[in-house]
Amino acid sequence: MEVPPVRVDLEDILFSRGQFSLRGSGTFGEGVHLVSGPVGSGKSTLALMLAELNRPESGAVRRHGISSALLLLQFPEYHITCSTVAEEAGSWGLDPDELLVRADLAGRGDDDPFHLSRGELKRLILACMIMRNPDLLMLDEPFSSLDCAAKRRACSMIEERSEGITIIFSHERAVLPRVDALWEMEGGTLKALGRVPGAIPRWRHAPPYLTYALEQGARPENIRLQDAREALCRTQG
Repeated sequence: MEVPPVRVDLEDILFSRGQFSLRGSGTFGEGVHLVSGPVGSGKSTLALMLAELNRPESGAVRRHGISSALLLLQFPEYHITCSTVAEEAGSWGLDPDELLVRADLAGRGDDDPFHLSRGELKRLILACMIMRNPDLLMLDEPFSSLDCAAKRRACSMIEERSEGITIIFSHERAVLPRVDALWEMEGGTLKALGRVPGAIPRWRHAPPYLTYALEQGARPENIRLQDAREALCRTQG
């Protein structure tokens, strides 16, 4: 099997804190990966480890061909360093006007970032990170605090990335982007389900619309609601 030139390898990692333990092995290559699982299953712990903010007690996290990496934290307030939204955009080396349009915050450049709602703040930081286009982009619960329309915009931004590695850690089960590979966290254990679409029938945390489509004999090509609808249309002729 060909080894991806740009990748992150997890080599039998073990991380423990109190009664919780995280274990896993696998390779994250180029493309969009979704790590799903319920709250408390270890997704955020794994995100911190891949970002090299936590270190495993045993095993190793090895990066290959990666010169830049960014992690979106669950709480976007932790990212703020400036007193206005426009200054925050500039601190990322980005054009404020372009960024504000991408984040659906046009006209808000003079606002204090802490006067934004959490959803607006998350859109701002997500747009900053995607526009910076790192080799490795890790997104911890990028859809939390967003309404459905904002979730769809976030998905569109994620889908615009045409290179590098994107890893989404999320328990979202309603609005999701196209992905290339599926992973699951269950009780602290990471499981690689494989490439999409072949991995979809093995996905225990699949959204209800995908489960329904599979029960009807449909074979969605990806994990979005529209993929399930299209598969059902093909099945029903």
